[in-house]
Amino acid sequence: MSMKINTNSPFFYNAHDLPRRAGEMREAALEIKLIENLGIPLLSVPAGSSVSLGLRLESVDEGILATGQVHATGIGECTRCLDPITFPINQMFQELYEYEVKGDRKQKSKREQEAGDELDIDDAFFLVGDYLNLETPIRDAIVLALPINPLCDEECEGLCVTCGEKWELLPDDHAHEVIDARWTGLANWEGSNGESPGATEK
Repeated sequence: MSMKINTNSPFFYNAHDLPRRAGEMREAALEIKLIENLGIPLLSVPAGSSVSLGLRLESVDEGILATGQVHATGIGECTRCLDPITFPINQMFQELYEYEVKGDRKQKSKREQEAGDELDIDDAFFLVGDYLNLETPIRDAIVLALPINPLCDEECEGLCVTCGEKWELLPDDHAHEVIDARWTGLANWEGSNGESPGATEK
């Protein structure tokens, strides 16, 4: 996955001080200020907030192995009662950033794809000069940590579908009269003689 260095992106990290000898290691603590929401529609880390990242970089033969611990707070709403909620995120990722794309790997990847292997060279990460683009690993870590259906509480009863009030605040006998939609047009109708539609003359 080759790309140009985006100097405006907060996700590019310069690893120039890490010697390119296998076994070398560096650690860093980063605060990344987001310029857009990261997460899912109902729950995300909002733009303008920060993601704390504990990063360990290790030189290996193929490139740089990046291990990160992501800490952030997701903000959203409960899927049952729509109350605002916050969700703590503490998720790890590990990715290998390779030095370059080798010709034999390209050929192997092509053969594997022809054989039906889903492994694609586009799924790999590569160094851009001395820079690592950490956006995809951080984004994936956050999304994986978030619940599909966020709740304010596992016991949340949700809302009454008719009046929209919280069930937990309503009396036990709370109910709404259900009128068959086919009869709503006759609900206030009276015959020309002042009698209801069901009345008959004697």
